[in-house]
Amino acid sequence: MPVRVGHVPSPVEPLAHQLLAVLALHRLATTHQLRALLRPHATRQTVSAPLNRLRRHGLVDYTVLPSSHRVRAWYCTAEGARVARDFPALRGRPPAGMTSATAASLKTPHTLTVLRTHLAFVTDARRRGDEHGHLDWTPEVCHPIGDGERLIADALMHYTLTSSEQRANLRAFVEVDRATMSGERLAAKLIDYARLWSYTPLPPGRPRQRQAGSGVTWLRWYPVFPRVLIVLTGGSRTVLAHRIADLQAMTAQHPHVAALARAVPLGAGVLEDLETHTPTGDVWTPLVGGERRAWTQL
Repeated sequence: MPVRVGHVPSPVEPLAHQLLAVLALHRLATTHQLRALLRPHATRQTVSAPLNRLRRHGLVDYTVLPSSHRVRAWYCTAEGARVARDFPALRGRPPAGMTSATAASLKTPHTLTVLRTHLAFVTDARRRGDEHGHLDWTPEVCHPIGDGERLIADALMHYTLTSSEQRANLRAFVEVDRATMSGERLAAKLIDYARLWSYTPLPPGRPRQRQAGSGVTWLRWYPVFPRVLIVLTGGSRTVLAHRIADLQAMTAQHPHVAALARAVPLGAGVLEDLETHTPTGDVWTPLVGGERRAWTQL
């Protein structure tokens, strides 16, 4: 005889839980971004109503973006981050809460731009039928690179290509540059990635390895070293082209970055191109040179 069961809870988390998880993970998001990420075909009220309920419970709050016709950027409070810390999807990814609207406003420009980059990949994945959702993007991933120093990537992306012919799990470190630092300083970030790629902790008194081998630290977290994608915005086409040229020069001239580039795909693209032509369009410039192509083909 069939076993009779009572009420079976839905495996799908309620929208309010998803909103809290997204804000705990991504730090900040506008109402429009949250809707695009979680309910792209729903009304604005579908998202704003649970956000306001979470706010009444002290779990989220918002800051108003300047010169924006009162656009709200939502964030987790300290209490919201404490609650979200127990979510299974956030294990190993400590949620971040804000202490005040002022603290949130200081992080707004860069944080919202990083999330805008994520949305370009999410939208493209939906269109293509690939797997890449709101929890497949972890901001501010940190790894040691030796000498007491750390690499902090703007984001780590997990993306699964699906087709009738293949299924491929891809990962990428994503750096988002808003043209707020010099092109030379941006290019120097590639040296940190080269250091992570080759970093093998050794006992004191022994020389460090400079070539990737079986003992490199990154193998603790990744079966294959993630590709490195640098997304640029905030400048004219000429300014951004110069920054890409600086990245290519660093790749060609620095021996450790050149070694990294022989093993790991490195590419740079303009955020507005990702949004207009999709990340799987021919919008990425390989840092080793060559024609622009999709990020999956670097």
